[in-house]
Amino acid sequence: MIALFACAPGEEGSTATVEAADPTDRVWFEERAAEAGLDFLHRTGAEGGFLFPETIGGGAALLDVDDDGFLDVFLVQSGWFDDRPREGATHRLFRNRGDATFEDITEASGVDREGYGMGVAAGDYDGDGRTDLYVTNVGTNVLLRNEGGGRFADVTEAAGVGGGAWSTAATFSDYDADGDLDLFVCNYVFWTLESDKACYEGSGRRTYCGPHSYNASSPDQLYRNDGSGIFTEVAAGVGMASSAGNGLGVVSADFDGDGRFDFFVANDRSEDQLWINQDGGQLQNKADVWGCAVDPGGMARAGMGVDVGDVDDDGDLDLIVVNLHGETDGFYRNEGRYFVEETSGAGIGLASRAFTRFGVGFEDFDNDGDLDLYQANGRVTLVGESYTEDAFAEPNLLLIRGENGKWSPSELQGGTAETLVHTSRAAAFGDLDNDGGVDVVVANSNARPYLLRNVREGRGHWILGSVVNERGAPAIGATCFAEVGGRRLRRDVLPGTSYASSCDPRVHFGLGEVTTLPAIEVRWPRGDVERFGPFEADQVVVLKRGQGESVQR
Repeated sequence: MIALFACAPGEEGSTATVEAADPTDRVWFEERAAEAGLDFLHRTGAEGGFLFPETIGGGAALLDVDDDGFLDVFLVQSGWFDDRPREGATHRLFRNRGDATFEDITEASGVDREGYGMGVAAGDYDGDGRTDLYVTNVGTNVLLRNEGGGRFADVTEAAGVGGGAWSTAATFSDYDADGDLDLFVCNYVFWTLESDKACYEGSGRRTYCGPHSYNASSPDQLYRNDGSGIFTEVAAGVGMASSAGNGLGVVSADFDGDGRFDFFVANDRSEDQLWINQDGGQLQNKADVWGCAVDPGGMARAGMGVDVGDVDDDGDLDLIVVNLHGETDGFYRNEGRYFVEETSGAGIGLASRAFTRFGVGFEDFDNDGDLDLYQANGRVTLVGESYTEDAFAEPNLLLIRGENGKWSPSELQGGTAETLVHTSRAAAFGDLDNDGGVDVVVANSNARPYLLRNVREGRGHWILGSVVNERGAPAIGATCFAEVGGRRLRRDVLPGTSYASSCDPRVHFGLGEVTTLPAIEVRWPRGDVERFGPFEADQVVVLKRGQGESVQR
């Protein structure tokens, strides 16, 4: 890994950089947020009071708002806890012009809602074929119904999903297999402005508190979609009465291959949870049994962002959980009914433990069929020397999976010619210009975002599959398989991953030197299977339920 040297930051919200040691190495990403039109400045309201929620806000979503086949960008604003005018410090919605440049359509969209924002989830909850947004807050959350034409309506009260806690990550998932999307919401700590505490580091310098300073974990919420635009909170009724755990990250996926969708929750300084969906709709926390509750020494880690992917091509979903500086990540290889932690053996342990990691994604950035790894970093406490005048800023990480099955850091820190250093939070992954390269949007705390365009030379061939249900909405929970060069690759429609993010719902297959894909097999969320293809490489294809060849299993 290259050496880093602190530098003075530029203007407020500008991109601070540290020069890379080897600028001749091939670049993976170019940062283009400003020239692409992502004019957004995240605000935490930090003015020296060290209010606890200032540490973890900053969400992002990639979704096709207007059904033109290109990903638009939604960025979550936090703000202030007093009554000052917001003065443009709002959530922002940017429409993709079709070339990864963007037009700000916030003013007419209706997404500008009050609240101290944290994260965002995206999904078609009402079955009209349009993707809706759910924004988590410190306080009441907001459900924004997509009305078409780039306009959204606040339907929170009618839908019954306001909550009222300090919510962080959320995800849509049809956990009860009734054909509509339910909603899981992570809650963090019981906190109010009046209960905020003062915390100090060893030298006596004021810093932010952690969750153990409050000892007030907040239980998560599971909202069952009743199919009429109304949700019922059912967490306790399905077995989640003990769900309190400082939740920061969540992913819903079928971990045990029984066709039912489970939930993994990353908790900050308390045991992580794996809610396995039982016959009859009950959920049981089996993190201990599966081996993913604590670290190998039996200690709870500061779980933040999460992602899943079939890393070893064995047909089931492996898991990564990223954690605080000084702690290794948790990379768990799925063995069907339990996990085996292989963080150090996979090359991840030493590479990342010096940083505090939030956003994370398994993505095939060079289209060779292997899942690489990107991590968005930023401190939550004052530790060690600073990279910039922002004492919480850190460089992000790009780790490339090699032929030996291990990950190693890219020669250029974070994959960019100049190392970018900010307090990064959300990382949303998706192909913004439909050129077959996975791009990254990173939300930075108290700063402007990164738009990391994938410019890696020599990328392999590819197929990008838009997997949609009968109404044309992303079929969240669908699983896709493709035979590529003797390998059976699995990719899932799971946008609700990373940290406080919603990613590209399409499935991306890196094909390497393969120029024709014989078929993509889709297992739909309720178990039926269809085959689509063949496909010539290097194109976006639509895989719509009911239009493929039925496969009997």
